[in-house]
Amino acid sequence: MKTLLLALFTAFVLSVSPVDANSQPVDIQDILATHEATIVKSSRLTVEPAIVALRDSGLPEAQMVLEAWQGKNLWQLEADKRFVTAKITPTKTYAIFDVISGEALGEVEKDAINQIKPNSGVRGLIGAALVRFQLMDPDIEKRRDALVAIGRDSTAYHLPAIRGAIDGETDPAIKVEKIRLERLLAVQYESDVQLRVAAIKSLKGDLGVDARAALNPILQTSPLADLGKPTGNVARTLKVDTDISPDEAYALLIEENLALPIPTHKEIRAALEENIVDGFVAGVPTYTLDTDEAREAAYTTLAEQELVAPLISAAAQRASIAAHSYYEIYTEPNAEVTTAARETLDAIEVKVGISQAIDLTLDGLSLASIYFLAAIGLAITFGVMGVINMAHGEFIMMGAYTGYVVQQIVPNYTLSLIIALPAAFLVTFAAGVAMERLVIRWLYNRPLETLLATFGISVALQQLAKNIFGTQARPLTSPAWLDGALSINDVVSISYIRIAIFVLALIFLMLFLFIMKKTRVGLEVRAVTQNPRMASSMGINPDRINMLTFGLGSGIAGIAGVAIGLFAKVTSEIGNDYIVQSFMTVVVGGVGNIWGTLAGALMIGGLQKSIEWFNPSNTLAAQTYMIIFIIIFIQFRPKGIIALKGRAAGD
Repeated sequence: MKTLLLALFTAFVLSVSPVDANSQPVDIQDILATHEATIVKSSRLTVEPAIVALRDSGLPEAQMVLEAWQGKNLWQLEADKRFVTAKITPTKTYAIFDVISGEALGEVEKDAINQIKPNSGVRGLIGAALVRFQLMDPDIEKRRDALVAIGRDSTAYHLPAIRGAIDGETDPAIKVEKIRLERLLAVQYESDVQLRVAAIKSLKGDLGVDARAALNPILQTSPLADLGKPTGNVARTLKVDTDISPDEAYALLIEENLALPIPTHKEIRAALEENIVDGFVAGVPTYTLDTDEAREAAYTTLAEQELVAPLISAAAQRASIAAHSYYEIYTEPNAEVTTAARETLDAIEVKVGISQAIDLTLDGLSLASIYFLAAIGLAITFGVMGVINMAHGEFIMMGAYTGYVVQQIVPNYTLSLIIALPAAFLVTFAAGVAMERLVIRWLYNRPLETLLATFGISVALQQLAKNIFGTQARPLTSPAWLDGALSINDVVSISYIRIAIFVLALIFLMLFLFIMKKTRVGLEVRAVTQNPRMASSMGINPDRINMLTFGLGSGIAGIAGVAIGLFAKVTSEIGNDYIVQSFMTVVVGGVGNIWGTLAGALMIGGLQKSIEWFNPSNTLAAQTYMIIFIIIFIQFRPKGIIALKGRAAGD
């Protein structure tokens, strides 16, 4: 009995196995033959099963077939209906090749072969199917390019492709990008409500612009008028005179055929002209219809005779408006989806606000570091010596031009920057010492003459720079490692040059504190600052200290010029952009106090960026408001944020 059953089972398997083998395509030609009719006469509505069969076949040659099909290089032989690729020869025949191996199969006449010509819609579907292969390409750059291309121009067909490419991804960074892109596509194209809601909620912590771009269309609304509560997904109820004007409400009623349109003056005149009979309109002589009131009365008579559309009175309009309710309706019909999108966008907006505050703080710190670097030299000369140096901006200019000259000699941008910083200090230190010895020391305790003299020197230095370097801006190129910006997210970013200037400002702050607190020169400077006569009686030479102090302040201004020149055009007027802010920084912070200068720079930089945030297109207005604020501030704290005791305070 067992033998008989075994024999019957074996016979059954042998009888059905050929059918099973034939029903399952084993190579590309089998798949193409199965879907021959669809491929040969393809349309966007019918071709999808053939494309899906090729895409999901798991055969490595499927990509080549799809690419040939998309490129209109897929042909079919008339004789055996086999699919090949072809190329026209000089003899006007067609050389045919195996669609997989590319092996030459001979030449045929034109009437023995038919070209498969997919239209643009079919080519789009094929392109979407090819995405899966591109997303799984061994070349990591091709996979990344495919993600960028999908993100730029996505369709619903990309969603299954991106989902199928996630699990096999070996690069962690690209896998994260694929997962995020899958969520964005699911938000837009997922048909399952629960999966779509889950994708929407997963974006709550995403600050990307593309995340908000995917969510915003879900919350698009359109106005609707109805006698009762509408059946759509209601976003909110509109109140007449508050959310919608009476004219807008009545126009909405007309648009939805819930009210009769109001004839315009032009339409009334045209209707009257059409109903003129022997010089009369509705029994009224035409020569009397010279006012809007007369024409409307005649039109009303015609309407009563049902010769024209009725004229809607203001009372009738108000009654019609009052009889209806008005709503904003989401274009997305599912309330669960719109609720999730609204909650997610609200959460994103909160994080965007926090990120904008952080970005504004970083901008303020960046600007403050620039002002601090530009003002620290002035704080030394003004605070210790009481000299109002109007040529301070020109020392910044000299430092910037020194950097430019060094860069012309040393083409390596990194090396030239390393050389330019000390070179600018030495050049401007020497210029500052020369200026102090030749001019400033003869004008101590004569502030007006000092101001006029330094202003004259400022003009002379600017003209000298124009004579040497010309009036055109000169480039001071930053090294490649300072290009670009540090981006924390799509909202918060800061350029590497600003970071470098911030670090440079910190270095000079620490260096200045070290000189003032730990060196003999610093001790003598502090002594002269607090009580010059007592310092002189203790053996300190005030003239020498004044010379070194002025040179030090000028040298630091030169280094500031190199830093500023990295992101600003180097011209003879570059110092003019910072001289006013430098004086404000010193005065607001407290004359002669390094901590006051730092506080003043933070205050002015933060205030200017905060004002610019409210009106980013008008930086001049921001500077004007800032100056007004500082004038008011000085009225209450004339000695600055941190007042200095001693000589500067007495002055």
